[in-house]
Amino acid sequence: MIKYLGSKRGLLPQILRAVGAAAGDRAVVADLFSGSARVAHALKAAGWRVLANDELPFAQTLACGLVQADAGIWAERADRILADLSHLPPAPGWFTATYAETARYLHPVNAARLEAMRDAIERLEPAPELRAILLTALIQAADRVDSCAGHQMSFMRDLAPRALKPLVLRRPELLPRPAAGPCLALAEDAVSLAGAIECDVAYLDPPYDQHAYLSNYHLWETLVRWDRPEVYGRAQKRVDCRTRRSAFNTRAGIGPAFARLVTNLRARTLVVSFGAEGFLARAELERMLAGRGFLHVLEVPHRRYAGTRLGIHNGRGEKVGTPGPEGTVERLYVSSDRRLDLPRDQDYRMVHEAADAAVAGRCTGVVAGPSATT
Repeated sequence: MIKYLGSKRGLLPQILRAVGAAAGDRAVVADLFSGSARVAHALKAAGWRVLANDELPFAQTLACGLVQADAGIWAERADRILADLSHLPPAPGWFTATYAETARYLHPVNAARLEAMRDAIERLEPAPELRAILLTALIQAADRVDSCAGHQMSFMRDLAPRALKPLVLRRPELLPRPAAGPCLALAEDAVSLAGAIECDVAYLDPPYDQHAYLSNYHLWETLVRWDRPEVYGRAQKRVDCRTRRSAFNTRAGIGPAFARLVTNLRARTLVVSFGAEGFLARAELERMLAGRGFLHVLEVPHRRYAGTRLGIHNGRGEKVGTPGPEGTVERLYVSSDRRLDLPRDQDYRMVHEAADAAVAGRCTGVVAGPSATT
């Protein structure tokens, strides 16, 4: 998996146990803001049928390669192509000039090798799931040798030690198809998609502050779209970073958007991950989630991402900002129309308990638009 701002790596055990309290063996679980696909991948590994969604093409590609694609179908073919790609000579061009010379996210040799591989994938015109696997392998390989602090809003003044290592392609961790059925990766607006799907459990990890994921990971977006966009600033961000922003990244927009999302979802249980410093006040969030009848919350402390702890530096490498606190709190909310047997060794607190919760019909199917492509 790649380094990702807001990654739920440290929360995976709690998330899986919360979902497990509500989901049967053959349940459908939707992850509507899949991001790096870390949670959706873990849900598939646990045996559930997963619908992973993210409107950003790079994130949908990660979900298609790590969640929709099944090992039994694609592993051998992917291995053969990745081996061939690994032997291509460097081919420096626009990508190398932009992201290894003008901006220094990568060593020029690694960027040029990456560029040769990406051009080769474009010429192959592989099937959508195979394409997603190959692009996921490229993103993961580049992530292991990058020179930034967990996001792409800036890069290190001097190349990080890992950036001096050679880029190595590895097949992503593909999983077999779950017995519950095939998984699916979509690239839709989550609020619009919510009313078009049915699932047993919906996992929600929306953006909840000003940090837009397109700006944070614009290299991966360009690597997937391969569109040579107009760029700007020292960070060489895509110009569409200025216009493609989510309502969840604004104080004015997040409340109405989250309310519509929760109202539209046809799922008996919601599991919501939300940072303590997000734009939505805790009381407002709990009010929205209490509507299903029973609402519990678990507080999990964790360390902030590296960039916040390091502080802000100018172009000369001088520290011009004060580092933030070392830690913060992530809250896991479990909202359901029935009383759940949540893990008793975790400190869940009851926020709302319905006297007579309405029992909704159990949803076991997925209704969505056309099959995902990358």
